[in-house]
Amino acid sequence: MSLTDTPNANRLHITLFGRRNSGKSSLINALTGQDIALVSNTPGTTTDLVSKAMEIQGIGPCLFIDTPGFDDEGELGELRISRTLKAIEKTDIALLLCEDTTFFHEKEILALLKEKNIPVIPVLNKIDIRENSDHLATYIEEQCKIHPLLISAKEKIGIELIRQAILEKLPSDFGQQNITGKLVTENDLVLLVMPQDIQAPKGRLILPQVQTIRELLDKKCLVMTCTTDKFSATLQALARPPKLIITDSQVFKAIYEQKPAESELTSFSVLFAGYKGDIHYYVESAAVIERLTESSRVLIAEACTHAPLSEDIGRVKLPRLLRKRIGENLQIDMVAGTDLPQDLTPYSLVIHCGACMFNRKYVLSRIERAREQHIPMTNYGVAIAFLNGILDQIKY
Repeated sequence: MSLTDTPNANRLHITLFGRRNSGKSSLINALTGQDIALVSNTPGTTTDLVSKAMEIQGIGPCLFIDTPGFDDEGELGELRISRTLKAIEKTDIALLLCEDTTFFHEKEILALLKEKNIPVIPVLNKIDIRENSDHLATYIEEQCKIHPLLISAKEKIGIELIRQAILEKLPSDFGQQNITGKLVTENDLVLLVMPQDIQAPKGRLILPQVQTIRELLDKKCLVMTCTTDKFSATLQALARPPKLIITDSQVFKAIYEQKPAESELTSFSVLFAGYKGDIHYYVESAAVIERLTESSRVLIAEACTHAPLSEDIGRVKLPRLLRKRIGENLQIDMVAGTDLPQDLTPYSLVIHCGACMFNRKYVLSRIERAREQHIPMTNYGVAIAFLNGILDQIKY
């Protein structure tokens, strides 16, 4: 990945919802100016989520998501609808394509979007062939409490209106979060301790490291990097102690024991806990580890779906630390990707990864699910710091 690329997880997620053959695919093609989604007169052509990253003037990096029709039928149709509903959890702004006054399915989706406080832009497509556009627009306005945009994706009529509406609906806090927050400012010396183990991809850095370096450079900090085994030698080579040391959570304890007293310490995982989620809820929830017993059940949730490695942090190292602390019979379940269970009540604690592959909206929706079910949720880095007894010394 280039230092200048914007990861999809950091883009504004704009999702298109509507019935089969309502013109969602035609609209995403018109918005992006490319043939991204397959267009057909046959209902149900879009069978899975289709996404396209692009830049919109005045808004910046976006990710458009085309969903299957929410009126799909049959067993396969139910699977498609479930994917459509999952898309809601990662949506920042929704484009709701409306067809006619039946509006049953549209009401269901509208209610779900409002429940999640997701801004909705109602759209009436195909005005080039409709005879009752004004009458239908009035009905849609009554249902959505906002006048729909009248467009023709096929003829590219009204596309600019959608871009303007997206700009107006842009969440006020979107893009304001940053990884290092107020921990560092211009000219601060920051030392990044990079992992050098089986999980580190040969010849390249992992996404959290790249994003953190990019931000530190933008903040005009002085950035130094080293591997764990060269940490002591790097400190000796520096003219002054670093203001901040950012390390891999797995070596928290070793770095903490060697760091200068005046240097603050954190990890990539802890920083991303605040950047993508609710760091205060994570810290509060980590205290539950103290109350776990061998009869407890813990869920570890990872955003990535990579093949397990012999020393994988989520599948091996973190469970090892937990069982060493609590007991070998502690039950630990593992899920990856988007497979977080809807029902979290069987668990005493959920431990989530740094979620560098998810957008903030999606992570916050997972945290909200845990809160609603009164299930504590923490993060890899926060949990490891707690298990090492240094959570109160970690900056976030």
